[in-house]
Amino acid sequence: MPEASDKSSRWRRRSGVRSGLLTAVASLVLAGSAAVAGALLAHKFGRTAATDGFMAAYGFYIVLTLGAQSFRLVVVPDLTRAAAEGRLGGELRAYGAAFLAAAVPVCVVVVALAHPLGELVTGSLPDPAASTAAHAVVWLVPAAFGQLLAAIAVSGLAARDRYGVAALGYSSGGIAGLVVFVVLADTHGLVALAWGLAANAALSLGLPLAALVLSGELRGPRPLRWALGGRLWRLLEGAAVPLALQGFYVLALRLAAALGVGRVTSLSYAYLIVATLSYVPAFSISLVSSAPLTRRGLDEDAAAEHVLHASWLSLVLVGGAAGVFALVGGRLVELVLGGAYAGDVGTQLGHLVVELAPWMVGSVAFYVTFPLIFVAERRRWLVPLALVSLVFDALISLGLREAAGMLGICLGMAIATIAVVAVLMASISSRLLALAAAGVGRLSLVVLVAAAAAFGIFAAVLAPIPAAVAGTLGYALLLALAAKRFGLGDAWAYVRALH
Repeated sequence: MPEASDKSSRWRRRSGVRSGLLTAVASLVLAGSAAVAGALLAHKFGRTAATDGFMAAYGFYIVLTLGAQSFRLVVVPDLTRAAAEGRLGGELRAYGAAFLAAAVPVCVVVVALAHPLGELVTGSLPDPAASTAAHAVVWLVPAAFGQLLAAIAVSGLAARDRYGVAALGYSSGGIAGLVVFVVLADTHGLVALAWGLAANAALSLGLPLAALVLSGELRGPRPLRWALGGRLWRLLEGAAVPLALQGFYVLALRLAAALGVGRVTSLSYAYLIVATLSYVPAFSISLVSSAPLTRRGLDEDAAAEHVLHASWLSLVLVGGAAGVFALVGGRLVELVLGGAYAGDVGTQLGHLVVELAPWMVGSVAFYVTFPLIFVAERRRWLVPLALVSLVFDALISLGLREAAGMLGICLGMAIATIAVVAVLMASISSRLLALAAAGVGRLSLVVLVAAAAAFGIFAAVLAPIPAAVAGTLGYALLLALAAKRFGLGDAWAYVRALH
């Protein structure tokens, strides 16, 4: 028996590392596909009112799909408990039925009101912006709901510690969507990207759903209660805060539109960059940790340890990215996106990435904290928090935009996100808030000092490109030297042992 237990323990550790890597690789493939699609969009269509319109409509897709990924963190603990009690199939069927009850009418309304929606999200921009947004939104919203349904399917697999099919579905969906855009863009224009995202959603949902059917996971006894209304409320309750945080982004796009043509597109590209850098590591760690943390339980000190270790590994990327974009952001943007982003436009976009660095810190803290709410079953205040946070963000972002333009919009997003994270931590315990705030603040300071020292020194003596390369190496060296003292090695060991 001890030998069998030891083998099981070794298998779980290997599985935990493998699961995290598979999830991270899938996220990177998706991000890479999105980056290539964004670059092709920039090269083919430039920076116009039409691209502003598409990006404004794309904001709906971003909101719902990032909400879908966050929803995976919400539902995995529930499904893990159901799997332990032999109720997984019934719970999956009930969740799916509840989600369809919401998705179908919303999609019908969006299709019927596409043109008014296009005008609403583009504000005072020229007519091509509203027209493009209207054509795109009828594909983007159903595609986003497909991703939300995929989140339920892959969460059912995660409850069984199966992450490979989900990774395959998301990766192949990202690649297929890119292929559709490349093939059809020249003949059909910007809407081809919306078609590609619909193809992406079909694969992201289809492969995990097929795996659930073939493995028999959808069979089993009926759920104790179908309660579609109650389950829909539970879904909305769990998704409320992630959707509110993505609502900060949609509001930021609307505020940026008033600053002139091109600002929405620039903010969209900058946001995609920083969202990827903060999302991939933090989300991957949080996703593979939800089921094991649910099984083992969580006290205040263990929760704080999880937040600090997961944040440390994610914040490392924030400092490096900010340093590189501070030095050569404009050149990178021009290289990737083409001549329409040369000169001041590319430099502005590079600066936006740096200005969004505080938001990246808040985003990392959110992704590593949010699943703990459901492990600890402290979800009562989520809907009120989501509503209040949207009002708070609107007020502070509007005021800061008037004072500081695009920088103010970026700071408004960061302040609102950090405030939400603080409330989430406090809802678990005041001790968690105190420990995590002090710890994440300390780690952020370490990253800031290391990045400023490494990139600043080389920027003073070298040209921008050599300084960026040398700064990246210097930054990595400083973090390696500080790893033991500040717990970077402990963070890696913690993640390896999650399963």
